[in-house]
Amino acid sequence: MKRKEYISWDEYFMGIALLSAKRSKDPSTQVGACIVNQFNKIVGIGYNGFPIGCSDDELPWQREANEINKTKYPYVVHAEANAILNSTKDLHGGRMYVGLFPCNECAKLIIQSGICEIIFLSDKYKDTDSHKASKRMFKMSGVKCRQLRVKIKKIGLDFDRVD
Repeated sequence: MKRKEYISWDEYFMGIALLSAKRSKDPSTQVGACIVNQFNKIVGIGYNGFPIGCSDDELPWQREANEINKTKYPYVVHAEANAILNSTKDLHGGRMYVGLFPCNECAKLIIQSGICEIIFLSDKYKDTDSHKASKRMFKMSGVKCRQLRVKIKKIGLDFDRVD
């Protein structure tokens, strides 16, 4: 008999997004994104971090400072943007799996790239203006958004055991 405890496609792709987030060097927020096409093939992966060639030892990781340029915000590329930029195929009709609901800047990129659905885990910034702008643009452009409800809350990886 076949195994019955396997994960769903949604859990699999969100797991890839969460694993990608582990590459982020951001001390406060690690986000990953995974883009798949209509055939459930991964076509882009990304995580939040500084642009290529910009030293993560020289730029600030702070969330707050007396000047905006002394925080991480002017420098960090979000996971969604990196996944789009790292894509290997046309993204039209694809789905994006991401840990956090996208900000308004990422929403614009998502819409322009042709991604038609966002699947996210956390909606912790739902009361912010950025989130409200994202929701408005997604609704206007027809991009579907849904918060993933998983059956399996935890998946472990063991590099010493491969079946």
